[in-house]
Amino acid sequence: MNQSRVRAAELVGRGWLNTGGRRLDLERLRGKVAVLDFWTFCCVNCLHVLDELRPLEEKYGDALVVVGVHSPKFDHERDPDALAAAVERYGVAHPVLDDPELTTWDAYAARAWPTLVVIDPAGYVVSTMAGEGHFEALDAIIGDLVAEHTAAGTLDPVGSPYVAPPPAETTLRFPGKAVELPGGDLLASDSAHHRLVRLAPDLETVRAVIGTGARGRADGPEPEFNEPQGLALLPGPVAERVGYDLVVADTVNHLLRGVRLADGSVATVAGTGDQWRMDGRSGAALEVDLSSPWDVAWFDGKVIVAMAGIHQLWYFDPVARTAGVWAGTTVESLRDGPPAEAWMAQPSGLAADGDRLWLVDAETSALRYVENGHMHTAVGRGLFDFGHVDGLPDRALMQHPLGLGVLPDGRIAVADTYNGALRRFDPDTGELATLATGLAEPSDAIVAGGRTVVVESAAHRLTVPEIAEAAVEGRRHRVTRKRTAVAPGPLRLEVLFEPATGQKLDYSFGSPLSLKVSADPPQLLETGSGSSGEFTRELALASGVDHGVLQVVAQAATCDAEAEHPACHLTRQDWGVPIEIAEDGTDTLRLALRT
Repeated sequence: MNQSRVRAAELVGRGWLNTGGRRLDLERLRGKVAVLDFWTFCCVNCLHVLDELRPLEEKYGDALVVVGVHSPKFDHERDPDALAAAVERYGVAHPVLDDPELTTWDAYAARAWPTLVVIDPAGYVVSTMAGEGHFEALDAIIGDLVAEHTAAGTLDPVGSPYVAPPPAETTLRFPGKAVELPGGDLLASDSAHHRLVRLAPDLETVRAVIGTGARGRADGPEPEFNEPQGLALLPGPVAERVGYDLVVADTVNHLLRGVRLADGSVATVAGTGDQWRMDGRSGAALEVDLSSPWDVAWFDGKVIVAMAGIHQLWYFDPVARTAGVWAGTTVESLRDGPPAEAWMAQPSGLAADGDRLWLVDAETSALRYVENGHMHTAVGRGLFDFGHVDGLPDRALMQHPLGLGVLPDGRIAVADTYNGALRRFDPDTGELATLATGLAEPSDAIVAGGRTVVVESAAHRLTVPEIAEAAVEGRRHRVTRKRTAVAPGPLRLEVLFEPATGQKLDYSFGSPLSLKVSADPPQLLETGSGSSGEFTRELALASGVDHGVLQVVAQAATCDAEAEHPACHLTRQDWGVPIEIAEDGTDTLRLALRT
């Protein structure tokens, strides 16, 4: 094991969660293997890492302490109450450091969400890795450290700094999406309770519950879900043919589920339950891997799936029982064009309107649509600009919207989640307006019974907000992280990667490495953009541009080195690296995928 003798930096932030009010420091962690998980709760890749860490926490018990270091991207994520809600919403069962000023983030030179840092029981950093897909590597490193320090008598395997918060009791808990059912009832995905709840039109009376409430994936009359989100009713003739009425995006299970409303019986209709790791492909729906499906909508004779985990839209054909990529390349950014070439960033809400499919692209704070074989952006400027400003597209801004619905007059209602607002976009005039504010993380907006109903997720309810339209001129934000100073002219890019113990690079399908480089603005790079099968690249920075963002996407394919039937693994990360040109800057940029 390659163990770097670099002393871990102290953990500094505004406060702590899940510790019973106690502040932690490195001395308190002495004798434990510690994993720092740098995350932000808007980031779906960070949520994937939470799921990768859970079995490790169970396996190693109190010998391992995971510390979530919450270093926010969006302004809303700096709110301590919003962070506390997110910790509960996503079932984070370890201490969390609130790092709103990115103090600890900078101390560990983190460049991407998520980033993981392993610290040994003596307080030294032994490994750094970015992105997701590191379960096997972490397991090997932690296992070696536990064995080494057990033998040396320096491991403390008893006692944990984690203190579980008291449970809250509400009918719904962080509901995600809703749909109106025939007859006027509403069905809501009760996400943190892992079930679906049928409500009367008064939005309070519970008519029925689908799901046991246990986190799981069981089919049948007593089904289980895992943080379900989007819901889509099938047209009557299709439902009659396939034997179920509703498709559910079962997000954390990476599945689509079919629900028969008459008796609440559930069947898995798409996905294997394994998270997507390789290139997308079309095929039998139960044989393709999905990645955090967040919403579903019936459009153009099929179910379209907002595949938030890989920044794409997929299709699911319930009659043909097939599924595959419909739009997007997996590059996380904002680019319009033919669906196969478009870039998205965590699409999280869908709504169909005739020949036009609307979507909200959460990480670019964008409202977009697909029409006549082309993706367009109605509102949104990219990964780094957001705010709460009304007006035409050259001025209008949102902040991480998660849901939307088509109003009877053809205008679009948007759940502007991190602004706590209901917004309305007019496709004819191109104007964005604010209809209501003061909502608690609205995550969906639908028309039901002639009313605009909002899923007010962090208030744990469905509500009909009071409409008080007023122009909002105001909060503009840009993601702020320290820029890396680079010298003008040539710049060498190196992505650092070591296979996990017991694995080797997989050359079965050509180069196991993939590196894609682009820039914002594009004119920042004179040469060096594009794709290759190597983890080094010679770039040339153009003169006349003094700063920008390098967008780097790296992935590495590995397989088990010594196994009769070796398993395949994919490690992947997207970096947006802010840079500024300085005469005394570096001429080499190194990004750690896994070291």
